[in-house]
Amino acid sequence: MTQILAIPSSHPGGLDAPLGAHFGHCDLYTLVTLQDGEVVESRVIPNLPHQQGGCLAPVNHLAQHGVQALVAGGMGLRPLMGFNQVGIKVYFGGNASTVGEAARAFLEGRLPRFGQEHTCGGGGAPMV
Repeated sequence: MTQILAIPSSHPGGLDAPLGAHFGHCDLYTLVTLQDGEVVESRVIPNLPHQQGGCLAPVNHLAQHGVQALVAGGMGLRPLMGFNQVGIKVYFGGNASTVGEAARAFLEGRLPRFGQEHTCGGGGAPMV
């Protein structure tokens, strides 16, 4: 089974890039294609400009790229609800430092599902 995992990333993206701290304000997204428990490809797509109330634009942008799961360190409740509505599962990856590390943790089943307890007021670290 092939799955596309999106990970908010800092420039220039890719598996060695630092994780973007907050999904809506990251530089770009690294899309990691997973198949049979392995990373088979990674590519980078730009983030959309974040405007007030525009939290759902990145949700739709990722859905249009075939993303089925997202690893994030922080996001607000509105985009989390949006991801749930479009069928993208969100996982909390706040402890990962690179995209590759987050992808490995996802593959190994070590990331919890992103819940309301991980959400923030927007733009910052999650409230724990």
